[in-house]
Amino acid sequence: MAVAVYPGSFDPLHLGHLDVITRAARVFERVIVAVSTNSEKTPLFSVKERLEMLRKATAGVKNVDVAEYTGLTVTFAQERRASVLVKGLRAVVDFEYELKQASMNQRLAPELDTVFFMTAPAYYFLSSTLIREVARLGGSVSGLVPEDIERRLREKFEL
Repeated sequence: MAVAVYPGSFDPLHLGHLDVITRAARVFERVIVAVSTNSEKTPLFSVKERLEMLRKATAGVKNVDVAEYTGLTVTFAQERRASVLVKGLRAVVDFEYELKQASMNQRLAPELDTVFFMTAPAYYFLSSTLIREVARLGGSVSGLVPEDIERRLREKFEL
């Protein structure tokens, strides 16, 4: 079995992410959830907070580790001796973006394969951006994020 890296900003982690993590953990010997800093985004939660939230949410999944990284995803994956990158897909729009990214990753690291998991239909519409916006405006994100993250979102937006 292979070691897989599931990269993302996870700002915040939502149930669509957890769906992909738990399903990947059934397929791969080890899944490393890799928290990146996206220079194109201004994060709501610090990397430290995101790592804490991920560790708490995945505590019951024995073969999942959580780590921080900077730089190229393929470099991180190579350093961790991973052979697979895991990506979640929600819709056709995701596919086009992820296909471009997977193609570049394949060019940079031909030994790494990208495996796509379709998010469960209940989570097709979820994105961290949407979760942040709904929470910022005082809407309920109950049932879309783990309870701890729902609480943290209320605290961030002082609701």
